[in-house]
This record gives sequence, structure tokens and C-alpha cells, in this order.
Amino acid sequence: MQALVIAAHGSHLNPDASDPTYAHADRVRETGAFDEVREAFWKEEPHFREVIRTLESDEVFVVPLFISEGYFTEQVIPRELRLEEWHPEKWDSDGTSASQVTLEATDVDKTVHYCGPVGTHDAMTDVIVQRAETVTEDPDVGEGVGLAVVGHGTERNENSAKAVEYHTERIRERDRFDEVEALFMDEEPEVDDVTEYFESEDIVVVPLFIADGYHTQEDIPEDMGLTEDYRLGWDVPAEVDGHRIWYAGAVGTEGLMADVILERAADAGADLGDALETVRANERVATGTDGRERESGTDAGAGTGAGAGD
Repeated sequence: MQALVIAAHGSHLNPDASDPTYAHADRVRETGAFDEVREAFWKEEPHFREVIRTLESDEVFVVPLFISEGYFTEQVIPRELRLEEWHPEKWDSDGTSASQVTLEATDVDKTVHYCGPVGTHDAMTDVIVQRAETVTEDPDVGEGVGLAVVGHGTERNENSAKAVEYHTERIRERDRFDEVEALFMDEEPEVDDVTEYFESEDIVVVPLFIADGYHTQEDIPEDMGLTEDYRLGWDVPAEVDGHRIWYAGAVGTEGLMADVILERAADAGADLGDALETVRANERVATGTDGRERESGTDAGAGTGAGAGD
């Protein structure tokens, strides 16, 4: 038997913080690829610490629903899961290349495949692009349009910026959008000045966050000038300094995130059958897209008030 654990942050303050986790888990659960699919959180129940001990499966795939390698993925989750043989060096990563490490949870006699975070997987690049398609309602969006991939950025974890820059460069290499830039909240170049970095009249802004919350639904819209008060909402697109800003909201709320979770598990050796194809097909049907690979979509996540924790 094999089980999947989706490990997310959650929030004590905002009950919506866990919504994307449960939604993606349901999508994976519906494929029947795993005998058990469980959600686990740092700030909510069920907690990281006991989740593996509640499973019947003897093989467990743990996928962190986090954007970057850092404190939570390298220290908190392995510690709380009691993966005693774990050490960050086992990932042998440069900050964006963590894949998986196989460990034994000896107290319960289970094999645990601890995967890298979803945010650094190559499939996340497709989700960012899909997010741009969702908010513009244009499956061919790109020509004449600029794309800003926005991250938190922090001096405490240089990998936070690496993930944003990694996907920005991958999208830029596709030569689909006229301009592609990485912007940040807490370091240069800052998202506050988004219009200064683009010549394109239309700019799609996609925050590389797992859930909509304080940063994506309050800070960023106000900082970009979409609204003076997030509680009043904002237009999509919004006119700012002679540009149209298409603000997409957190990338992690996109339905295709379930595909990234499955890709992580597959890289670690999970037997998925046709689960990947099923998830992609279901997302195409749900959004009425034209049948191209990796098409998906959920709520654009813009024009609302505060949402879940980032």
C-alpha cells in the first residue's frame, strides 16, 4: 500500500488558509492512485507530528506544499515527522533542485519518501503560465503582454528568491511573453514599482504563493496601486500608470497544482497509473479549455478581500 501526505503551513488566524491543500488533496484522491491521501499542517490539525503514525500504508510519499527550500522544508517538517536520518545535505540541492530522499520511520516500520517542495518543481512553471491564462481568460495570452512573477523575498532565506528567479528564467526562455520579470515584496526589484519594469501596456502579475492571504490580498494590491484599500476590492484589469494590470492572485490556488504534487510523488517512485493524465483531463473539462496539455484553472483570486495565509 502507498500513501500520500501533503504537508502545508496552515494558519491559526485564517480558516481559509488550508483550502487549497484540501482542494488539491481531493483532486489527487479522486484519481485513486494512492490507498490513502492525507493533509497535514504546521498551524492546524491534523498536525505534521502524528500523520505518518495514523497511516496503514507501509510506503509514504510526503510532498511539502511550500514554495521554496528553507526552514520549513529542511527543518520543521522532517523534525515533526520524526525522520531521524534526515539532513538537508541529502537533497544535494543548489536551492531549487531538491528531488527526494528515502528514509525509514523505524518506530512504525514505514518507508518515507520525503520530496522537495512543489514550488521548485519544473511543472510549477506551467502552473504560473496557466495562472496567466486563467486571469486573462485567454489560452494564448503572451504576445504584447508582460508577465511579473512575484515572490516574498527575504534576507533570511536566499532560496525564497531563487525559486522565483528560476521559474522566471524558464518562462523567459519560452519566448511567449514580450517581457518576463521577477519582482519581490521585501527586496529589489520591488513589486510596488511594477510599471517601471515593463514597457508592455498589459502586465499579468502572478504571486508565487501557495494560498491567498495577507500578502496577496492586502499588501500587493495596495502596493501596486490597484486599490487604496483592499477591503474595497479592485478591478481586473486595473489601470495603473498607463498600464493594465491583470492581478492573478496566488499561484497555489490554481487547480493544476495537483499535477505538480503528483509529479513530485512520481519522481520519488510512486506508482501513479494514469493519475497524471486524469488530473490534466479533469482540469481541462472543468475550465472548458481546448484540450492542450497542462490546462487548468480555478478562481482568479483577484478583486476580493483578504484570503488565506500565504
